[in-house]
This record gives sequence, structure tokens and C-alpha cells, in this order.
Amino acid sequence: MQTELPPLIALVGATAVGKTAFSLDLARALGGEIISADSRQIYRGMTIGTAKPTPAELARAPHHLIDIADPDDDFSLAMYQAAAAAAIADVIGRGNIPLLVGGTGQYLAAVLEGWQIPQVAPQEELRASLRAEAERDGAPALHRRLAEVDPEAAAGIDAANVRRVIRALEVFRVTGQPISRLQTRTPPPYRLLTIELERPRAELYARIDQRIDLMIQMGLIKEVFDLIRRGYSWSLPAMSSLGYREFQALWEGRSTAAACITELKFNTHRFARKQGAWFRRLPCYHGLPAAAPDLMRRALSVARSELGLEPAQIDH
Repeated sequence: MQTELPPLIALVGATAVGKTAFSLDLARALGGEIISADSRQIYRGMTIGTAKPTPAELARAPHHLIDIADPDDDFSLAMYQAAAAAAIADVIGRGNIPLLVGGTGQYLAAVLEGWQIPQVAPQEELRASLRAEAERDGAPALHRRLAEVDPEAAAGIDAANVRRVIRALEVFRVTGQPISRLQTRTPPPYRLLTIELERPRAELYARIDQRIDLMIQMGLIKEVFDLIRRGYSWSLPAMSSLGYREFQALWEGRSTAAACITELKFNTHRFARKQGAWFRRLPCYHGLPAAAPDLMRRALSVARSELGLEPAQIDH
């Protein structure tokens, strides 16, 4: 029966909305452990630009799936899904509640919707050809190619995310079927609850800009350049992520730091706008205002009603 399944709470929201701080409070209130659903926080050495929890924050609750790969590791969606399932089972085995926390929509959907991910081996020659095409004609042109053969997948992939566009085209080329059709879903073995933290767009943009300014003060540019000096290429998926790719022009002497920072803020605003489309489709979705003074009361009320938690399990 559904009530016999263990609970899994997903705390989601756009970048800079306030997930980290609230996840720590929620973990304490529910006896939970935090499992990261952030596609960049998995990488070691990428700390400032990914807004990883601080050592003090990490000490407040157990965390999982942070710093588990090097920036040049080939870490796939299927690998994340398997790692998340293992972490969830580990948390449940200790009698605690797993909190899946992050803003990477594809990671969240793969776990919460039970995606059956196509087993298509990497086609390196095809990938190289498609990367060259993106560099020659631009990422939007490659994205339009995907939209022609798989409009559903294209709608869920940012044109700037060339790696994911290439993967979708690769699956189509190998199987002759759209990746969106092959990604069948099997409901996962949990009682699910998704809580999205929400803020008005202008407020969210202001928080994003403040966070980026703080990242710069903390040494973001040095972190990016140190990774390049250690031999990590700009072409790596990790280095093509927000907060890193924007500084390639500065490294190559083609732009100024101020211009790169402005571009990073613009790109992050755009990314935040698109994140919500993923969240609202997740199972048992509830949106809550992040700035509400009674946010915790609201979240615990939803957790109680949707997951059947007994009051004794909730520490006020």
C-alpha cells in the first residue's frame, strides 16, 4: 500500500531562492538528511561558483552527493539517479527522512518520476562532430535541429546546454527514436512530496545579483582560473556550467571582468526563469512563498497531510 512506502521530500526552487538555509531547518525539524540534486555541486574544486553549503552548514545536517566527482569525470544522469537511489535507501535505512534538495530539474525528475534512462553508449565521433557544429553555427542552431526531431526534449533543454542537446541528438541517431519517448517512467517506491520555494521575480533577481557579487568577493574568478591551471578544459561539461563558462573570455583576454560578471548575472536570471517549468510538473507539488514568516509551519503542515507523518515525528 502507498502508506507503507517510505517518505521522500523534494525541496526545490530557483537558484538563490533560499533552499540551502531552509533545508537545514527542515532537516532538523523532521529528522532528515540532505541529498543534493545539483548537477554542479557533485564536482570537487567547484565550490564558490556552485554555492555549495559552507562547512558550518554541512555540520548542521548530514549531506550526500556533494564533491563526489572530479570536473573531468564523465558523470551521467543515469549515474546520478543510481547514486541518489543508494543515498535515499541509506537514509531510510537509518530511520531518517531523505530530503532531496536542489534546482537541477532533470536530476529531480529522474528520481521523482522514476525515469528509465536509455542505455545508449557514447558515440565519440558523433559527439565531436556535433560539438564542432555548435561551435561553427552556434548552440541555438544545434538546438533547432533537436526541436525538429524531438520537440518535447528540446522544450526542456536550454539551448546553451550543448552537452544535453548533443546527448538527445545522439540517442535519436542511434535508436531512431526521440529520447523523450524512450525515457519511460516507473513510479518510484516512495511517498512523495515536492515543495517549491517561490519568490517574486524582481526579488529573486536581486538575490541572484547579490549572491554573484558575494561570489566575486569570495574569489570566484580565482577559483575558475585555478581549475584551468590544473588542466581542466573549458570544453568539459563541468566548466561549461553557469559561473564558469562566462569567464573564458576574461581568461583569453577578450573581455573584462565587469563584462563577464554582467553576463553571468544575465545568464543566471534566464536560467532561473526556466527552472520553474521543471518544478511544477514534479509529483505532489506544493509551492510555498520563501519569504513567508510562517514558512516552516506551512511546510510541516503539508508534510503531515501529504505524507501521513504522525505529530510525534515532527519536532517543533
